Amino acid sequence: MAQLRIEIPEEVSLALRLPPEEAESELRKELALALYARGILPFGKARLLAGVGVREFAEMLAARQIPRHYSEDDLQIDLDYAQRSQ
Repeated sequence: MAQLRIEIPEEVSLALRLPPEEAESELRKELALALYARGILPFGKARLLAGVGVREFAEMLAARQIPRHYSEDDLQIDLDYAQRSQ
């Protein structure tokens, strides 16, 4: 698995208003939401980065009023999959 590491200055880390045991998880969620909102990551990969399920990530997007990126091509892919699965 390829890994990217992001170093956060200690001054910033100490300024986070989060319990230390929650900091990494919350930062991953924030990054996932931001990258999805900018169109840098698709839904599935963003939710993996956030470490949450489909429903929870969709709820996170809704809470932030971040629109879902869902094109006609996406719809066709979903319809084709549904027909094959029957």
